Amino acid sequence: MTANRSHFLFLNVGHFADHLFMLIFAKAAFSAGLAFGLAENGAYAEMLPYGIPAMVLFAACAPLAAHLADKWRRNAMMAVFFIGIGLASVATSLAQSPLQVGIGLAVIGVFAAIYHPVGISMVIQGGGNVGWRLGVNGVWGNMGVAGAPLLTGLILSFIDWRAAFYVPGVMSVVLGLAYVGMIRAGRADPAPGTARERAHVSFAAGWQRALVALALVTAAGGFVFGAMTFLVPRLFDVRMTGITEDIAITGALAAIVYAAAAFSQLAVGRIIDRHRIKPVLLTVALAQPVFLAVMALESDYALFAAALLAMAFVFGQIPITDAVLARYVPDQWRTKVLSVKFLLNLGVGALAIMSARWVLANDGSFETVMLIVAGAAAVVAAAALLLPARSGAELGAAVAAE
Repeated sequence: MTANRSHFLFLNVGHFADHLFMLIFAKAAFSAGLAFGLAENGAYAEMLPYGIPAMVLFAACAPLAAHLADKWRRNAMMAVFFIGIGLASVATSLAQSPLQVGIGLAVIGVFAAIYHPVGISMVIQGGGNVGWRLGVNGVWGNMGVAGAPLLTGLILSFIDWRAAFYVPGVMSVVLGLAYVGMIRAGRADPAPGTARERAHVSFAAGWQRALVALALVTAAGGFVFGAMTFLVPRLFDVRMTGITEDIAITGALAAIVYAAAAFSQLAVGRIIDRHRIKPVLLTVALAQPVFLAVMALESDYALFAAALLAMAFVFGQIPITDAVLARYVPDQWRTKVLSVKFLLNLGVGALAIMSARWVLANDGSFETVMLIVAGAAAVVAAAALLLPARSGAELGAAVAAE
């Protein structure tokens, strides 16, 4: 395997790990609550607030991670990501109270914040078929989303909630040490800052309007993504009782939805490399509120089908926004702009979880929650109308010219 391919593989595995660690608690919260003596009918809602600081820090620390990567090295920050998030997960497994769980999750969120501004910048770097690379990387990230309920559900069934944190934690530390070894062996891409990269520092024409559209799409899309990646496993537990009441099976069904839907990013990535981005984004955005609204009304197999279609369009949106950023923002600025993008995206994602918790804690239903999410998805479609008309070919040519 060449150095570039080895490095790209580690970046992809990092995206997988990032989302997996941030969603372990989504599946383990109920079991952890019971273990700490909380009542069964309120364990999930009472434990949810302890995951909110992690989501906030996941977003808030992205600019700090970007700053450190620009001042230090992107490769070094990725090593810190793998090892740090693994150790934090192991520490969380040792918690003796819900508060300590919340502290451990918060530390996980700090290290998880490293990946998106640093890792995605490295994926985009170098030009070529940016849409396709973002699609591949996005699939790996969403496999982490899929793997979280599957792996956590299996571990909860056979061991306990603590193992759900320490098993992947140890694996991430091992991956981090392997990544350090690759860097020291010279099998990693050189850090940015070469004369070629410094030469391209201008923003593309129309960048102000593009970034405004991107900000609005990112905010509304972050609400949808945050809600869907956190709540679907529990939604399946509650609304699929006609199929099964086994949490391992509902976790597996949620994993199937996430995993199958993730491949929509490959198709979208290929399309935006060849066609205008704006019509693609509008198509993807308009489909989301339709299927999310159907999810609010259905249960069992119909819910599964609606969730699969909804997630396909939610995930399909991911490479589009990053490709827009690659088209308008030069490499020297991408880490910083990506950090702001993910600060907005993930910060609003935390708001989605807080909103869901408030609705459920006040005797609301998952139906109400899903209708709120569908409303946010409609905002994505409206924001997409602001995007300048640029073709996929122009995007590739501009990035390749770097």
